[in-house]
Amino acid sequence: MSFLSIRNLSVRLKGGPPLLRRVSLDVAVGQVRGLVGESGAGKSMIGKAVLGILPPSVEITGGQIVLDGTDLLTLPPKERRRRIGATCALIPQDPLTALNPSHRIGPQITDRLVDILGWTRADANTRARALLEEVQIPNPDRVLRSYPHELSGGMRQRILIASAFAAEPKLIVADEPTTALDVTVQKQILRLIAGMQARHGTALLFVTHDLGVVSKVCQHLSVLYAGMVVEDSAVTDFFAAPRHPYSAALLAATPKYTDPAAGLHPVPDAVIDAVRAEVAAFDAGGR
Repeated sequence: MSFLSIRNLSVRLKGGPPLLRRVSLDVAVGQVRGLVGESGAGKSMIGKAVLGILPPSVEITGGQIVLDGTDLLTLPPKERRRRIGATCALIPQDPLTALNPSHRIGPQITDRLVDILGWTRADANTRARALLEEVQIPNPDRVLRSYPHELSGGMRQRILIASAFAAEPKLIVADEPTTALDVTVQKQILRLIAGMQARHGTALLFVTHDLGVVSKVCQHLSVLYAGMVVEDSAVTDFFAAPRHPYSAALLAATPKYTDPAAGLHPVPDAVIDAVRAEVAAFDAGGR
């Protein structure tokens, strides 16, 4: 059963070009779906559209975003925000800018529980402390009293993960949550997200450039180019035999850490030309 079902979602820059071209995908209850593609492919734009946080310069021009059986785009703005706030959360990619530098950590986790979901302050504080323990932060009471600048990047990212899971959302959008971290910490954070997702049974829309991350975290993936889904498949099928030439080229371009002498294989110009022609034909056909 799909908790999130996106159908023919089209987004464009106001007065400008398309940013998403009739994107369709599903995220089942408890499933992890990866969104893969180069910078500018539209991965983060999908997550922002689902969460209702698209920039003012961008508009949705068509399609459906069906969340738990209700098309969000048919709801009044206030009701749409309420539904999203009650069932969805975001793990952003930059733990330094995502946290308010002038507020202590505790309120940044608990305020949403109190102000939006109606929890008591005592219950919210208890929940925040338990979450910091779950994300393996030592001395959680001290951290809750700390300011973001007093903590490392890895600890800040753990706090953002804890905050995302705080209200037991049914869907979390993870927008490249390890990009700003060093490789060692990335591995720890990925393991942490995977473990919490499995324990809480949360559906996860995972935005990433890294096919290695997809192979470890996701069950399904969508490959995007220029705002268009060029391949949608189970992760096991994708790594066994990608169907689209662009997908195959991305996979071939992934460094082989087990074979350092293999070298790097950039996506061939011919493949880029072909997928650009595919996008142009898509636009010309008005599909």
